[in-house]
Amino acid sequence: MAVAGGGTTGARYRRLAADLREAIAAGAYGSDGRLPSEEKLAQQFGVSRGTVRQALAVLRANGLVTSRRGTRRVVLGTARTQSFFELLSFTRWARSLGEEPGSRTIDIERRPAEPLECEQLSLAPGSQVYRVLRLRTLSRVPIMIERTLYPERIGALIKRLDPHAISHTDPLAEEGVVFADTEHTIDLVYADADDARLLGCAPDAPLMRERRRATDQAGRPLMWSDDRFLPGTIAFTVHNSVATTALSRRRG
Repeated sequence: MAVAGGGTTGARYRRLAADLREAIAAGAYGSDGRLPSEEKLAQQFGVSRGTVRQALAVLRANGLVTSRRGTRRVVLGTARTQSFFELLSFTRWARSLGEEPGSRTIDIERRPAEPLECEQLSLAPGSQVYRVLRLRTLSRVPIMIERTLYPERIGALIKRLDPHAISHTDPLAEEGVVFADTEHTIDLVYADADDARLLGCAPDAPLMRERRRATDQAGRPLMWSDDRFLPGTIAFTVHNSVATTALSRRRG
C-alpha cells in the first residue's frame, strides 16, 4: 500500500482513505477481518492518529467500516447492486434499495461537439451540445460523478432544472424524452482533480467508470455519459441466457 504522508492534512487523510479503500476492495483484511488499531495505522502510514480518524470517518460514511466496542471491522460485500437486466434511473434504483438519492449540478456548459461526441450522439459536425457535471449521493454520502453530454434540444431542458433536482429522467419524461435503451461499458479510470475534490478521494485514486449511451424508442441518441464511482459503493450484475442468443434461435 502507498504511504499517505506528505502534503496538507486534508490531502493526507484523503490519501489514507483511498489506500485503505483499495486494500479493502482487494480483500487484504479478509471477509471478516479487522483493521489494525489507529496507533498501528498511524505508524504504518507515517501520519497522526487524527489523520487516521478522519480517514476512517470517510470509510465509515461510505459503508466500508463500522465501529464496534472501540474496534473497527471491514465491511465487505455491502456494495449496492444494480442490474443491467432492468433499465432504471439512478434515482429509481436508489429508492428501490431504500436509499436516499441526492444530486447537485456542479456545472453546465454549452459548446460545439467534438468529432467523437458527434459520432456517439449522431450529430452533424459543429452541432452544439450541453455538458453537465453532476455529483450523485446515496444517503448524503458522495459516491459518483456524472459527466453527461446531451444534444442541444435536451440540454436546454436540463439547464432549466433546479441544480439540486434529484432526478433528470422524470422531468425529461414529462417533456416527451424517454430513455428506452442503454448501452453500458465498464472500465477503470483514475481520479482527476474534479473527482478528488467532489468525491473526497485522493488524486489518481482508482474509480470504477460506467459509460452509458442512451437512445429513445426510435434509436436516436439522447445522451452519452461518463459516470465514475468510488470503489466499494456499487456493483453491477448482468443476466445472460442461452435462449436469447442468435445460435440458440437458429437451433430452435
